[in-house]
Amino acid sequence: MRSVFVLLLISLAMAGIALPQNSSAQGQSETQERRRLEDFGSSLKRLKWDPEKGTAVETGKPGGQPRTQSEGDVVRVETNLAVSDVQVRDKSGRIVEGLTQNDFLVSEDGRPQQIEHFSLGNDQRLGRSIVLVIDYSGSQSPYIKGSVAAAKILVDQLGPKDIMAIVTDDVALLVDFTRDKTKLKQALDSLVKKSEARQFGRSSQFSALMATVREMFTEEDIRPVVIFQTDGDELFCLKPSNPPLLSIPDAYLPPWSTTIAPANFSLRDLYQAIEKSRALVYTVIPGVRVTRPATANEPEWSMSPASAPGTRVRTPLTETRSWFQLAAAGAAIGGWTSYMESPKQAPEIYRNILGDLNERYVIGYYPTNKAHDGSQRNVAVEVRGHPEYSITGRKSYVAAAPN
Repeated sequence: MRSVFVLLLISLAMAGIALPQNSSAQGQSETQERRRLEDFGSSLKRLKWDPEKGTAVETGKPGGQPRTQSEGDVVRVETNLAVSDVQVRDKSGRIVEGLTQNDFLVSEDGRPQQIEHFSLGNDQRLGRSIVLVIDYSGSQSPYIKGSVAAAKILVDQLGPKDIMAIVTDDVALLVDFTRDKTKLKQALDSLVKKSEARQFGRSSQFSALMATVREMFTEEDIRPVVIFQTDGDELFCLKPSNPPLLSIPDAYLPPWSTTIAPANFSLRDLYQAIEKSRALVYTVIPGVRVTRPATANEPEWSMSPASAPGTRVRTPLTETRSWFQLAAAGAAIGGWTSYMESPKQAPEIYRNILGDLNERYVIGYYPTNKAHDGSQRNVAVEVRGHPEYSITGRKSYVAAAPN
């Protein structure tokens, strides 16, 4: 379900038409904060692990206490509008600019779709809903100050229709969606103060991400975005994925895992929840990049040459970190992963994320498959006459479930 207001806003914004000054819809969007999310993280308490199915199942109302508009605010209608943010690069890796709606071809499960809405990613009339999920556990203390400074750059560059929230690895909503840049910066500063006082987060970063994609967004969020900054060390406190995901083992528990509460979901469950949320996820991994061997004949594990030139090591800790990074990188659905090997890289990484959002094309269509069956729909976007172009963006979405 979406509101008539949202459909009208998309249509007018993409057509380049301003809403009238006396529009009640405009008044709601610009003068009223959305209803605050109550009891953030409560949806995780409703998950129960089913060992026979090898997946998490709902034991109550799905999604915790989702934020809603009051019934008097808007008139609601059903729609299947699908929106995709895509980026186009040529075969040399350069961003392709200046494309129009007529340049794109969209298909869903192999069936052509009619593009109804089109906009550029930097069109400030179509706001973004951005959540920063930040890990401030002890292992991240060397990076917190630089990351906070970089996140403030992001805050300063938010558009007039953008809203932003901050979630921590305590599975805590530090600040709910707001356009108040002072409030956002104060919340970020509080993390630096806590870190300096050795009051660290509890390393439940995957749980925080799961709560975010299940609870933070509504269908009125046309461009949901998550920036997920973590080293991923909650991984082995998750349930094992069935079948195994990304060849990540599930039997090894690092010594510090006893300080992290076990989760009732798997990494596969998390990735599926991200798919359902429609959010673009950008992962930022602080720390030395650890890569797995390219072939079975290369037994060593290697540190990134950028920070340890010529060094090759294989230790349980290095091996474990490689799995952490692989799992965190896998959450970057629709977006991409950056490695912050030095705190000095933080500003560039955050600028690149914002630049990536601005360089995208926003494409909307009404699927010809109207069924509300909860199925995964595969989406293909092409540029007419340019098969050599590469398209970055979501490759699928999950249809609405049956009522």
